[in-house]
Amino acid sequence: MRLLVLGGTGFVGGAVVSEAVCRGWSVTVFNRGLHGDVPVGVRRLRGDRTASDGLTALAGGEWDLAVDTWDGAPRAVRDAARALVGSVGHYGYVSSGSVYAEPVAPGSAEDAPVVAAPADALDGDYPQLKAGGERAAVEVFGERALLARAGLILGPGEDIGRLPWWLRRVARGGPVLAPGPRDLPVQYIDVRDLAGWLLDRGVEGVAGAYNVVSRTGHTTMGELLDAAVAVTGADAVLRWTDPEPILAAGVVPWNDLPIWIPPGHEFRWLQERDVERAYAAGLVCRPVVETVADTWRWLGEVGQVPPRAGRPARAPVGLDPRREADLLAAVARAG
Repeated sequence: MRLLVLGGTGFVGGAVVSEAVCRGWSVTVFNRGLHGDVPVGVRRLRGDRTASDGLTALAGGEWDLAVDTWDGAPRAVRDAARALVGSVGHYGYVSSGSVYAEPVAPGSAEDAPVVAAPADALDGDYPQLKAGGERAAVEVFGERALLARAGLILGPGEDIGRLPWWLRRVARGGPVLAPGPRDLPVQYIDVRDLAGWLLDRGVEGVAGAYNVVSRTGHTTMGELLDAAVAVTGADAVLRWTDPEPILAAGVVPWNDLPIWIPPGHEFRWLQERDVERAYAAGLVCRPVVETVADTWRWLGEVGQVPPRAGRPARAPVGLDPRREADLLAAVARAG
């Protein structure tokens, strides 16, 4: 198989490239060449898809499958798709569950309404950018476009730092504020499982939109943090705390305490999407202990979470240690 990855050095794109190389495919990446390296044997084309002549390097190429991880202006997806429509057999666009128009009911499937966003937009918020990118891909490739609406993506290479923050916090040891309930279901996808699913479905020529994330409850907050304690070998003690005092203290779910979205929260649906269509199409998700262990091993190798390739810096995730200590002390006094 001949694969073209638009990007290819970031979190998801890098995982797609690595998986394809392991399969013995012929792999080409297209990017500005400013961030990251590619495996030996991977061809690298340089270009800036936001520039007027930035797609020139793609001329004359032929590929069976293209995977696009772009999360900027939808017009860039449209322009790249137009440049490739005659030279690529199938087009996979890595989208997001964020495309769904709020309010979103827990358990919603792919037929839920999507935010309004034109395919030629030059800006917008994240849901609009991804929804516009989807429309651009379908506008050009039609029944040859696969839309992978990923959810929370974890695993080696993570460039936001949600699971790495928990691993480092647990590794620091001592009492750890563990946001409850302990059996709170967590819905996520290991980046390697996402990459494998994308390539498998691309080979098959599968089209349409899919919620590509594990089933709700594939793991729980308890299982995830227990795994973090085990792999780090730390003397951390998980202090399980009900959501109410955490929220009352102004702690922001998902950002201050990554991954955690408590019951009843307005964004709880992000971890309760219907995914049966993706599972019917071959999605297989590895155990959380494997994701946690491999992420810890990778973090030890690289030393720090890498910058997001080609994207603006994001605010760091994770709770300040002083705020955590104050909250633990307050909960202890109240108990």
